[in-house]
Amino acid sequence: MRIETLRERLRALGAGPRHENRVLRLWSQALPQDKGPRRLQDFMPRALLAELPRIEADLAALARLQSAHPAQDGSERLLVELADGQAVESVLLPREGLCISSQVGCAVGCVFCMTGREGLVRHVTSGEMVAQVVLARQRRPVRKVVFMGMGEPAHNLEQVLEAIDLLGTWGNIGHKSLVLSTVGDPRVFEALPQQRVRPALALSLHTTRADLRAELLPRAPRLTPEDIVDAGERYARESGYPIQYQWTLIEGINDSQAELDGIVRLLKGKFGVLNMIPFNEVDGLNFRRPSWERAAEIARHLHRRGVLTKLRQSAGQDVEGGCGQLRARATRPSGRVIPLQAVAG
Repeated sequence: MRIETLRERLRALGAGPRHENRVLRLWSQALPQDKGPRRLQDFMPRALLAELPRIEADLAALARLQSAHPAQDGSERLLVELADGQAVESVLLPREGLCISSQVGCAVGCVFCMTGREGLVRHVTSGEMVAQVVLARQRRPVRKVVFMGMGEPAHNLEQVLEAIDLLGTWGNIGHKSLVLSTVGDPRVFEALPQQRVRPALALSLHTTRADLRAELLPRAPRLTPEDIVDAGERYARESGYPIQYQWTLIEGINDSQAELDGIVRLLKGKFGVLNMIPFNEVDGLNFRRPSWERAAEIARHLHRRGVLTKLRQSAGQDVEGGCGQLRARATRPSGRVIPLQAVAG
């Protein structure tokens, strides 16, 4: 179910704007439809009132909890079953954050990502995205939503923006607390400035070298790292939100001094922050996670050279909950591993 489909259904039952927005507000905030001092029969159109229990049941069926995996860091990884039996992952983060999925699988094929191994199965609808938020809000408060789970949001952009619009209005999420992550698709840079709700932007960089980027992200748009940073800087200045540049740190792949020099060249003086996340080791992938001491040394080095760098731990390390791993254990995909030769730089 798309959000627009739900709106059309409500209108067909006689809902005016205030009835429609009320249903969307209560649903997206995980509140019951009879919430409030007034009785529904005193103001709700009769046809809508009669259909409301079925609508609530349909919305509840969009996303159901299949399993929950709490971690020592305060995060909780959720395996979420959709109405057709497919599964995606959501992650409740410390400090009232939530990471949700925009696709079942992913077509970009990042070679260090479990989700990328199986390719794209299907898009997640805007209703299913909001339903992940609703499911999470039934467990704990959610005040920040990041579209960084399974999938490339740019490949499902219309529905992602539809979900962002609802969450940023009736869903009661601050605009800068909505974060869209992308590998750097030109359509994102074109669409976001035109939106009523303009989210913050996270750009997956991972390397400063165009040739290595083509290996790491084999089906990403062929924008150079320079192109991506330039486009990100324009959006940052337009929106007033700093860009979050994402860097999965892989030992022997993108941790060389040449890469660090490249980061300084690209990001020093830019309105952004570099989020450096040591690789989350995955069975079957021949990449190594650097030691925390080495990662911390790199972050300090970049910080001293004028690049705001935050060293982050991938949530749920102790439950082996890297993106795609829960679903992989549940579905046992047969996707092949794409080997990558380390390139000294």
